[in-house]
Amino acid sequence: MSESLNIDLNLSDEEKYKVLLPQIENLISNEDSILSNLSNITAVLKEAFPKISWVGFYLFKDDKLHLGPFQGKLACTQIKMGSGVCGTAASKNETVLVENVHDFPGHIACDSGSNSEIVIPISSNGQIFGVLDLDSYEHSAFNKTDKIYLEKIVEILSIKLDLQLPLL
Repeated sequence: MSESLNIDLNLSDEEKYKVLLPQIENLISNEDSILSNLSNITAVLKEAFPKISWVGFYLFKDDKLHLGPFQGKLACTQIKMGSGVCGTAASKNETVLVENVHDFPGHIACDSGSNSEIVIPISSNGQIFGVLDLDSYEHSAFNKTDKIYLEKIVEILSIKLDLQLPLL
């Protein structure tokens, strides 16, 4: 495993994702703990995309999402299923992309500076495992390209790791 990231920050977002996918696939290993793997994924995404103000995982336990590995400012530690963008994505088991979080009913503002967000659910054997959550201080920072490639990253996670609950 390599502890360095090979990425040109001048590439377009899509080009970055194309370069990152094989690196992320090689980075994820069953020999490492799930928490270590998730931590490294947050570090890769935060380093590669300056538009990201916060990136992290919330993991499902006892009908709530609990804060997992992340990069960024302090965060909410528990989110009820169906609440905010994360809880909505988890309860619907579908990606939620929000161009302006201030227009999202029930948005949970852990960082009042956040203006846009994308949340990708993580499922394993038909059960929700958690979500990958990305925030930005920019409005409309995330788009269809992010959705496509972040869903691929989550799919790689689901395939390569034995995602069993409860993790926490």
